Amino acid sequence: MAKNPVTLPVAFGSISRRKFLQSCALAALAPVPVLHGTEKRGDADVGTHGPARRILSLNDNWLFGGKLNPAALQADFDDSGFARITLPHTVTTLSWQQWNPETWEDIWCYRRRLEIPHDFRGLRLFLHFDRVMSGATVYVNGHALPQHSGGFLPVAYEITDLVREGGNVLAVAVDSRWVNAPPSGSDKGPSSVDYMIPGGITGSVSLHAVPTVFIRDVFAKPVRVLEAGRSIEILCGIDSNKTLSLPIQVEARLSHGERIVARTSHEGYLTSSSQEIRFSLVDLGDVTLWDVDNPFLYELTVTLWIDGRPLHNHTTRIGLREAVFKQDGFFLNGRRLRLFGLNRHELYPYYGFAAPRRALRKDAEILRNDFNCNIVRCSHYPQSAAFLDACDELGLLVWEEIPGWQYIGDEDWEKLAVRDVGDMVRRDRNHPSIVIWGVRINESANNVDLYRGTREVARSLDDSRPTSGSMTPSSRKNWQQEWHQDVFAFDDYHADSSGGVGIDEPLPEVPYMLAETVGQFDYGSGRGFNQKYRRAGDIVMQARQALLHAQAHNLAASYPRCSGVIAWCAFDYASLLNSYEGVKCPGIADTFRIPKLGAAFYQSQVSPNRRPVIEPSFYWDFGPSMPLGPGEHAAIFSNCDRLEVSIDGRQQLTLHPDHRAFPHLQYPPFFVDLKSGGSSTPELRIDGFVNGKLVLSRLFSSDRLADKLWLHIDDQILSADGSDATRLAFGVVDKFGNPRLYADGDVAFSVAGPGVIVGDNPFRLTPSGGIGAVWVRTIRGGTGGVRIEVTHSCLGKNFVEIRSV
Repeated sequence: MAKNPVTLPVAFGSISRRKFLQSCALAALAPVPVLHGTEKRGDADVGTHGPARRILSLNDNWLFGGKLNPAALQADFDDSGFARITLPHTVTTLSWQQWNPETWEDIWCYRRRLEIPHDFRGLRLFLHFDRVMSGATVYVNGHALPQHSGGFLPVAYEITDLVREGGNVLAVAVDSRWVNAPPSGSDKGPSSVDYMIPGGITGSVSLHAVPTVFIRDVFAKPVRVLEAGRSIEILCGIDSNKTLSLPIQVEARLSHGERIVARTSHEGYLTSSSQEIRFSLVDLGDVTLWDVDNPFLYELTVTLWIDGRPLHNHTTRIGLREAVFKQDGFFLNGRRLRLFGLNRHELYPYYGFAAPRRALRKDAEILRNDFNCNIVRCSHYPQSAAFLDACDELGLLVWEEIPGWQYIGDEDWEKLAVRDVGDMVRRDRNHPSIVIWGVRINESANNVDLYRGTREVARSLDDSRPTSGSMTPSSRKNWQQEWHQDVFAFDDYHADSSGGVGIDEPLPEVPYMLAETVGQFDYGSGRGFNQKYRRAGDIVMQARQALLHAQAHNLAASYPRCSGVIAWCAFDYASLLNSYEGVKCPGIADTFRIPKLGAAFYQSQVSPNRRPVIEPSFYWDFGPSMPLGPGEHAAIFSNCDRLEVSIDGRQQLTLHPDHRAFPHLQYPPFFVDLKSGGSSTPELRIDGFVNGKLVLSRLFSSDRLADKLWLHIDDQILSADGSDATRLAFGVVDKFGNPRLYADGDVAFSVAGPGVIVGDNPFRLTPSGGIGAVWVRTIRGGTGGVRIEVTHSCLGKNFVEIRSV
């Protein structure tokens, strides 16, 4: 009986490197007896979701014991002194800056009691961990399960024969050291990877109960969806705890809400403990395609029948769409779509990789709805299911890739990289938003055998999507002889001779796109390679960031064959490389997800019929740091076709978008001379017109005496599960609500009701440039109103209210 995850071979002997990597690829294709396929959306309580399928969330009632005492792994250990916590959880307290890997690089202990529900008895039981950073050894009643290394993908164990009636004890030794697994392992330590990896049980834990024979997973591949004979090819994995020989039937049903779109059944014969059944769902009729502008989702339910009764089912969401990279661009459902996106790190202030589902979804909403992206790159690791679910629902395309950053380790390390490809593709191949698999270690030197192997694994598990991986000038040498992916993706950071952004022409004969550009580079200004777009940093650099992003997208669009740009990057993040106080600042939004001036370009790239936008790429200020105001040739990003600018009520200029300098942008920037503001504290007004009609007016004040405390809470209603949380943003703004340059002071929080602050309290504004955020988290079981009173050291008090239900 299969109790543990399939692991790849570890003995190499004298086999060649090529044969070793081929064996890795074959092993990664082997069926894994875990419950990847349940694809639950959220943390379900005990319940039945079809014949004999049950999921029990185990996120609550964990005990955290700090650094590991080996005795705590035994069932009879006295853990009365441990702290009670709710998952996800990070082993150390984090701020938003100055993270120190030494505070988490150790082995830590978690414990939890487990009562097996009555209706779970007689079923096979699997313990499922979504994410543990960066390695784990799980103990059930003192029995150790195989160690797992690598923290970004799920792992599951069958524990059917290890549990007992009358109560059980789970203990987890979490290894948060610099383990030899992607992305870590380099002798240079944490500074060798451009993101930090704080440890803990940073995802959900659940118990899955299934019958003796069950559906392990389902892959639904849309085929020829643009043709009348469209179909869905279904790969159904069946798992049994013993070798059986009996007839089976699988039934597939495609539905939307209560409407059944299509159904079919397939008869077969179970001949082994693990096998796959392939069949097709045809006669789909006139279905609705999934698209970035209409992310239409269907539900596919596959039911296993034995002896005429339904034994087990598996439900997943899918979208029907055709996504193809060609030599002349990217095509979605037959139409050319220029990719317009940003890279995204999942690291959060205070939480690290343990952010609540609500925060993860919010990132997708910001990217799609605020920054108008149609694609995001999950840099540089597989990201949470909650984020990918939101991308499916919002119409945000996804590049997903394996963990890594430049470094490639020894053979054991390479084996885990190949394993990660298989685990990533199996987990996420039903997400319609994912259009490309990144199967190379980000920006790594070429490794012919390794990357042939990773491509083979991805294509064997899912031949409907191309593979790629970002290349740099050094890694693309001899690419035509040694490069083996389907789409060439290049990180282009070179400067043009004019001092602006430079973009290379597409490569011949292959689909081409930019995986990164702009980032922290200051093209040609002489300010140095590692300047940061910090909100509290150089105002000239801040004002220039949006313009560089606009240049990059405009230049790339001048090459009709280029599929598009995924620029660097959406949000600031924790890093030891080229960072300031541990925060790297290439994001167009800060680490709190609050837009910086650099976001102005992305915010403006939307039809004015959807929402008119006026976003200056400058602060309106005449203080010591800007005595003459924004200066000459100040950029304003807008989707209007005319702007009228006035100062202190006097009309100054009529502006039109600069189509000559930005001919390939739908909505180019406007430029204006704002070197002098007239009075000592002038007001700026910008009116936007579309087809001669006034559609938006923006007002800006330079009078700091009228500044006020700004608060924004993302959500009004939270779940009282002890892990749900919402962002509370705050800062100093002018009287019209615009961020004030270099504002300072301390902000303190007090909470009345069943909620707690996750974040610095008090919060000092100076290092963050006058704007910041904390999160408000619920208390498990605590319901009712929550009032958060916020006090600024100079601007007084304000408050927000939410409800925990």
